[in-house]
Amino acid sequence: MLLKKLLLINFKNIIQSEISLSDGINCFVGDNGAGKTNILDAIYYLSMSKSAFTMTDGQSVSHGEDFFVAEGSYLSDEGRAELLNCSFSRRGGKVLKRNGKEYERLADHVGNFPVVIVSPRDSDLITDAADERRRYLNSFISQIDKVYLKSIMRYNTVLAERNTFLKRSSDEQMLQIYDMQLDEHGRRVYEMRRKIVEQMSPLVVEYYRELSEDREQVEITYRSELEQMSLMDILQRNRERDLVNQFTTSGVHRDDLIFKIGGYPLRKYGSQGQQKSFLIALKLAQYRLLAESTGEKPILLLDDLFDKLDMRRVEHLLELVSGESFGQICITDCNKVRLETTLSRAAADYALFTVEGGDIKR
Repeated sequence: MLLKKLLLINFKNIIQSEISLSDGINCFVGDNGAGKTNILDAIYYLSMSKSAFTMTDGQSVSHGEDFFVAEGSYLSDEGRAELLNCSFSRRGGKVLKRNGKEYERLADHVGNFPVVIVSPRDSDLITDAADERRRYLNSFISQIDKVYLKSIMRYNTVLAERNTFLKRSSDEQMLQIYDMQLDEHGRRVYEMRRKIVEQMSPLVVEYYRELSEDREQVEITYRSELEQMSLMDILQRNRERDLVNQFTTSGVHRDDLIFKIGGYPLRKYGSQGQQKSFLIALKLAQYRLLAESTGEKPILLLDDLFDKLDMRRVEHLLELVSGESFGQICITDCNKVRLETTLSRAAADYALFTVEGGDIKR
């Protein structure tokens, strides 16, 4: 998938800009706060109909304005031209159109224009609580499997209803109905997560080995209560605890991803460089699985490329993504000379854009 042109109006600090992108590597350089990350977030927004970061739609509107527009002209790997237009207004809400036709449900769009972002904020996957890692899995798998997206959305709806019910009643018959629904949707969520993590695991090891020159051994595993018994049985076993706590204490909404290095928790024993290399390996594995399942090479967004990485690992990364297995790439960095030098060493062709105060020039 190639993004040929990008038009932004009132998107964060970008008041109005239109750029034509290279089919290969696109580099955006400028000072901190210039708007480099906002460009990548706009591209992500067009693919996922939401920000890559924990921001509301309203927070993506330029200060003092009432709306934003993000529009992208794409070319699929099969040569099919596509036009995406995403607009948001404080009064009218969000509208997403594909080739002039509005989506009835935004969920129907997810996965049609695959994208993977690597950002300094990915460190939250290691340092934060399990819900951050579940959110990552949900976003990733939803681009691959629309049934999964429907299942996790339905599971979350039933979970919220059950939690509300637990606060005001202990009716066994009604709880059984909720439990059956959670079991049905939760089983699908569990099976798909387990399958994806099994596929990701050897790829993460492979990419980490290439980035680190085989210095350390890493692993990723999926932990869930459903490994031992059905969700129906788990909910029945924990009925009294749920009634006392007035919320659902077990289920796939409690699952987690476990990251290790050298057999020990990555969070405690991994250096900043090792953690960043692991996260990049994780995202490259995600990229590969997305490409295989969708038949389209995702757009790869590398935000603040040199953050916590030494020059050698950055060169390894650029050598990796410059190969035929990867497609269009967008990179941000605040040091033009450093970026150009590293790209030259990696023998990578690129287009260079300067970003200043939301203004973008090639």
